[in-house]
Amino acid sequence: MAMQNNSFSVLFFIKKSKLLKNGEAPICMRITVNSKRAEVQVKRSVEPDKWNHLKGCAVGKDRKHQEINLYLETVRNRVFQIHRQLEADGKPITAVTIKNIFYGGYDSPKMLIETFNEHNQEYRELMDKEYAKGTVLRYERTVRYLVEFMREQYNCADIPLKSINYEFITKFEHFIKTQKGCAQNATVKYLKNLKKITKTAILKKWINEDPFADIHFKQTKTNRDFLNESELRRIIAKDIDIERLQTVRDIFIFCSFTGLAFTDVKHLKAEHIVQADDGRWWIRKAREKTDNMCDIPLLDIPRLILEKYKSRPGYSERGFLLPVPSNQRMNGYLKEIADICHIKKKLSTHIARHTFASLAIANKVSLESIAKMLGHTDIRTTRIYAKIMNSTIAFEMQTLQDKFALPTHP
Repeated sequence: MAMQNNSFSVLFFIKKSKLLKNGEAPICMRITVNSKRAEVQVKRSVEPDKWNHLKGCAVGKDRKHQEINLYLETVRNRVFQIHRQLEADGKPITAVTIKNIFYGGYDSPKMLIETFNEHNQEYRELMDKEYAKGTVLRYERTVRYLVEFMREQYNCADIPLKSINYEFITKFEHFIKTQKGCAQNATVKYLKNLKKITKTAILKKWINEDPFADIHFKQTKTNRDFLNESELRRIIAKDIDIERLQTVRDIFIFCSFTGLAFTDVKHLKAEHIVQADDGRWWIRKAREKTDNMCDIPLLDIPRLILEKYKSRPGYSERGFLLPVPSNQRMNGYLKEIADICHIKKKLSTHIARHTFASLAIANKVSLESIAKMLGHTDIRTTRIYAKIMNSTIAFEMQTLQDKFALPTHP
């Protein structure tokens, strides 16, 4: 059978003549095969002035318009996948046929990213009603990671749900850990998000087998160690002549007084330092891990550290305020600092973040304020530090108990 010679194109456009009540224009897709057209509604809309009609995409770098473009790319890839499948099966290809399959008129496989985006759209519509913002953002981040992973590993932007198997999941797990730098517990959260989609697919009979059947999640015990005030003062007061150790010590102290995570302090720029109406300086920066905004008063010690590195060559040119090395090198140098300061705890930038939270609690700062500064979505996460402080107090008070213990009688 001779292969069909079809001209085929996909174009996105907006209907300015049919504006919605919110002033946005509905986005449509035009499928053209051999000069014959079929139009498809894609369930998205955009402000007319935010649409590039030449490129057929939304303009703007904000989350809303990026998500629209990601969704349109998913739709485009779905249509191309339908076209390829019709070619492979030797079936007649028309614009109407592709449109019908897209709408489910034929036996067309359900796609992973398409299904995931539909799920996320429902969650976003119910955000702050049934679902916390952090939960919605985590699901959306999972989709972005999946798209990046599939482009790198499979050179595609979407795959049928039926194609997800043990190998796909374990490779995705490896990608999250190595390419995104996520620890075990964070990785498990992303895999559980993916599992929710496959579980829904099983319930709706889109797939027959559970790809997670042989996958067992193992979460590690969270390390919540921190420095007490005495240990922190010891590091601040220590004379360190070696420049690389002095720099890392300064960055650790900066994190201990601001609560910033490693990636946030590494990418801290002048635009994140703002002055309030009362003259006080603040750090205002969205966490790169969660996109949650952090508002942190800039105390004297971290302010002086910023002043110290203001004129250092190389870093100000790139826009970064502090010369933060790689995470691996940072933790290696912190081990040396712990040794010379006679601190037995394993220092890391995350220990500095814990230290900030724990010292704030010890000094009567409210959990709500600490959660805001740390960028926690759920105050229950912040409350963990309060439990740590209580256990520490109990342990330290035991020393007093031992000193004044009443004599026991036989």
